[in-house]
Amino acid sequence: MQITLTSEQEAFVRQAIKAGRLDRPEDAVAEALLLWEERESLCAELGAGLDAASASIARGEGRIITQASMQALSDAAKQRLRARLAAEQPAVG
Repeated sequence: MQITLTSEQEAFVRQAIKAGRLDRPEDAVAEALLLWEERESLCAELGAGLDAASASIARGEGRIITQASMQALSDAAKQRLRARLAAEQPAVG
């Protein structure tokens, strides 16, 4: 397979090699493909999560979100965090 880069992309790769971030131009392609694969995987996970959420709502399992319910959720999260932080504090004495 042969890949053609724009002049800006070639300059970017050359600069990465010069800076020591890459050893060879092929490493830039490998890194780009790895990042692309990770992004595709995250998109698939997000899509599956959205599908599950839509199915949950269709089954009537959704919640009505109000300002009061969001405040209660925030307060509960802060309380759990404070408890966790207190438990992680080293014993004094």
